[in-house]
Amino acid sequence: MTGHILKALSAREMARGPFENADTGTQAGKWQHWHLARDDKDVAWLIFDKKDAAANVLSAGVLEELGRIVEELESKPPKGLVLRSTKPTGFCLGADISEFSKLESEAEVVDKLTEAHEVVDRLEALSFPTIAVIHGSCLGGGLELALACDYRFAIPGAKLGFPEVQLGLHPGLGGTARFTQLVDPIEAMTMMLTGKTAPDFKAKKLGLVDQIVEERHVGAAVEAAIAGEIEQSSSGMRGKVLSTKPARQLQTRQMRSQAAKKAPPQHYPAPEALIELWEQFGGDSGPSMRKEEIASFARLMMTDTSRNLVKVFFLREKMKGLTRTGAEPVKHVHVVGAGAMGADIAGWCAFQGLSVTLFDMEPEKLAAAVGKLSELCETKHRSESQRRDILDRLTPDFANRGVEYADLVIEAVPEKADIKQKVYEDVEPRLKQGAILATNTSSIPLETLGEKLKDPKRLVGLHFFNPVALMPLVEVVNHDQADKKVLDRALAFVGQIDRLPAPVETAPGFLVNRALTPYLVEAMVMLDEGVPAESIDRVAEEFGMPMGPIELADQVGLDICLSVADMLRERLDTDMPPAPDWLRQKVEDGKLGKKSGEGLYQWKKGKADKQGNTDAAPDGTLDRLLLPMLNACMACLREGVIEDEALADGAMIFGTGFAPFRGGPMNYAHNRGFDDIRESLESLANSHGDRFKPDAGWLDKGSPG
Repeated sequence: MTGHILKALSAREMARGPFENADTGTQAGKWQHWHLARDDKDVAWLIFDKKDAAANVLSAGVLEELGRIVEELESKPPKGLVLRSTKPTGFCLGADISEFSKLESEAEVVDKLTEAHEVVDRLEALSFPTIAVIHGSCLGGGLELALACDYRFAIPGAKLGFPEVQLGLHPGLGGTARFTQLVDPIEAMTMMLTGKTAPDFKAKKLGLVDQIVEERHVGAAVEAAIAGEIEQSSSGMRGKVLSTKPARQLQTRQMRSQAAKKAPPQHYPAPEALIELWEQFGGDSGPSMRKEEIASFARLMMTDTSRNLVKVFFLREKMKGLTRTGAEPVKHVHVVGAGAMGADIAGWCAFQGLSVTLFDMEPEKLAAAVGKLSELCETKHRSESQRRDILDRLTPDFANRGVEYADLVIEAVPEKADIKQKVYEDVEPRLKQGAILATNTSSIPLETLGEKLKDPKRLVGLHFFNPVALMPLVEVVNHDQADKKVLDRALAFVGQIDRLPAPVETAPGFLVNRALTPYLVEAMVMLDEGVPAESIDRVAEEFGMPMGPIELADQVGLDICLSVADMLRERLDTDMPPAPDWLRQKVEDGKLGKKSGEGLYQWKKGKADKQGNTDAAPDGTLDRLLLPMLNACMACLREGVIEDEALADGAMIFGTGFAPFRGGPMNYAHNRGFDDIRESLESLANSHGDRFKPDAGWLDKGSPG
C-alpha cells in the first residue's frame, strides 16, 4: 500500500478498497472516527477521520475508540502500524477545546486526562513498530499522539507545534515528558514556552520528525522503518547532559527570565508551571513527570487566565467564521498610496499570495515598499525562491493603471476627506465591473467620503492597524448605501489575507480608535499634570497591556493621535479635554514618535529609551486610563456601532493588544461588575470632570443602584 493511494482515496475507500483481499480485522462502520485495515504485508493502517468535522481534534469519543482499536491490535499484532489522517487540514489540530472548557473542577480534568494518558501510553507500548505520517498541521494533542509512535514522517509542508501556552496551558497528554526526552530539551522547552510551530525542515533538524517523505514514497519509507532500516531520532549525549538536575536548574533560571519578559507569571502562570515541571522532573524517564503534568495542567485549566484565553480562542474562531461568506475571492489588489500603511497593506497582500499593484507619485516610496516586503520575507524565514515569488507579486505602478484590472482598490492616502475624494474622482470611472473601492480611513465617516461618488454602493471601509503584518484586526466598515455583496466580498478578502474582521457601522473613530483615543488622551492629561511617562506606562503594563499608553501613542504617531482626538472631539458629544499645547508643538516640530525618532520618548534602535523612573503613579491612575476606554466601548454597543460584546472584545484584543488574559474590556467589565464600573466613573467625574460621565448603557445593562 502506498501513500499516494491514501491521498487519492476517500476515507471509506481507505478502509475498504485497497484491502478488499486483505484481513481488515474489523467490520465496516465499527468505528465512527477511525478506519482500520491491513495491507497484504500485514501492516495495519489506522486512518484518523473525525466524523462530521472538517479537521481532526481529540475528543473523548475519539480517544475512547482509539483505546478499543489499540486493544484489538494488542490481541492480534500486525507487523507494524501506520497512523495518519485523511483530513486536508492536516494530521490533528489538538484537543477538542469545547469539551475541556465545560469541565468545572481540577478533579474532573485529572480524571479525563488520566483516561486519555492510559490510551496514549498503551499506543506507545505496542510490541510492533508504529509510524505517524504527518501532513498539514500537527498541533498540541495531535503532536502528543504522534510522539507516542516510534517514528514520525513529515510530508513536505507539515507544521508541528505545541500552542497550548496561548490558552494558558502547557501540553497535557504526556508531551512535556516525551518531547523533552526525544529532542534537545532546551529546544523542546523553547517551543512549548513560545507556542511557535516548526515547519517540516526545522522539525527534522530538531529530531521531532525522523524523515521528510514525499507522498509517493510513504509506502517505501514505512517498509524501511518496519525493517529497522531507519534510525530513530534521539537527543543524544547533549540531551542526557542537559537533563541532569544541575543543568536543568541552570537553564531554568534563564528560561524564567526570558518568559517573564513576554508573559509576567502573575498574569500568565503556564510558562512558570511548565518550567517548574521540567526543573523538578525533567530527568525522570519514568511516569513521574507525566503524572505531575496532569496535576499541573488541571490547576492551569481552572485559572481565570486560561478560562479567558479559551474565550479569546473562540472569539478568534467566531471572527474567522465571518469571512466565510461564499463571495468570489479577490485575485488582484490595487493600492493607492505607498505611505507607511499603504506599503504595508500592499506587501501583506502580496505575502499572502495575491497579485498586487501599488501606486504612488513618489518613486522612492514605491522602492521603499518593495524593500519592506523583502524585510518581511526575511523576518518570516521565507526561502530565497519563496521570497522571489512574493516580490514578483508586488508590482510598482507608476501610472496608476492597476485600477482598471483590480478586483479591489484600496485607498491609503493621508487622512483628509478632500484628498481621498480626489482619489475617488480619478479612480471610480476606471473601476472594472464588480470591483470594490475600499478606504483605509481610520476615522472619517464613509458617508462623507462617498458624497461625490456616482455609485457609493461599492464603497467599503477596510481599516487596517499598524503594523499590518503583526496586527491581525481589520475593521470592515458598513454605511447606509453599502451593497451587502460588497460587504460580503470585503469580509471574505479579510479572511484571504489571514486577518480577522470586525464588522462596524460608520461612526466617528469606528470602534477601536473611538475606544483607544480617550485612553491615550487621559495619559496626556496626566503627563500635563506632571506624572512621569514611565510611571503611567508601568500601571498599564502591570494591568496586562503589551505596552503603556505613552509608548503606544509614540508607536501610533503623535500626529495621528492628535488628528483622531480632534476629530472625535468635533464630531461626538464629548467632554474629552483638548490636547495640551506642548503636544501640538511637538507635532508641529516633527517630533512624531517612533517614526521620527523622538516623541514622548526618545527612540533608539526601534525601542523607547525609558529612563527607569521608579516614582509610583498616583492612586486611581489605572481607572483614569482604563475606564474611559470601557465607557467608549459601551457607547459603541449602545449605539450599534458594533453588534455585540464578544466582537467588541475581539476587536480590542486583536486591534489594540488589550490584555488577552482578561478576555477583553467587556469581559473585564462583567467580571468587575457593571455597577462598580458605573459608580467608579461617577466618582471620577466628580473628581476630574464630565469626561468620565458614565454612558447610559451601564445602567441599562446593569442593576439599578
